Amino acid sequence: MSNFLKTRIVTFLIITLFILNSCKSIENIPGGDARKNPPDPKARVKKNLEEGRGFRLDNALKGEGKGGDFVFASANELWRASLDTIDFMPLASVNYSGGVIITDWYSDGQNQEESVKISIRFLTNEVRTDALDIKVFYKKCNQVINCKVTQKKGPLIAELKKEILSKATIYKKQNKDKNFKPYSNAALDN
Repeated sequence: MSNFLKTRIVTFLIITLFILNSCKSIENIPGGDARKNPPDPKARVKKNLEEGRGFRLDNALKGEGKGGDFVFASANELWRASLDTIDFMPLASVNYSGGVIITDWYSDGQNQEESVKISIRFLTNEVRTDALDIKVFYKKCNQVINCKVTQKKGPLIAELKKEILSKATIYKKQNKDKNFKPYSNAALDN
């Protein structure tokens, strides 16, 4: 064998080694849960298309596809539900990419010496109980200068979390229903 051919083979093997080494392990590859998806490929295609997770070539050729819609934070059910739940409070800091909502000090007007501040941190985008870290701070002032700020744990955190999760669940169901399109194809239905 010539040196040129040996060099090409070695180069090819080295590149292949790097490519295979950079692949993720099978456990980390995102995908569907086998218990939730039908084993028949035709049924999976039908289910994915009905739920809006695929594309239809006939719609793309006709120009019916939306393409380019970017719904930003309104697609995240937890984010929307959190903002809707605390919409009566002024916001001090809102950072979608950082996953943090911090309200400003709020007083209901009945007692000017007491104020509350809420911090919501998103730990995941999934709608589940451990997805939110909510902190509630109370500020009690005897005078304008003399104030004491304390973090409280109690029923308000549980109520906020329950309200946010219930709204997020409703938003998630509405989004799923909105994306559902019945699929009929004679080739797949057989």
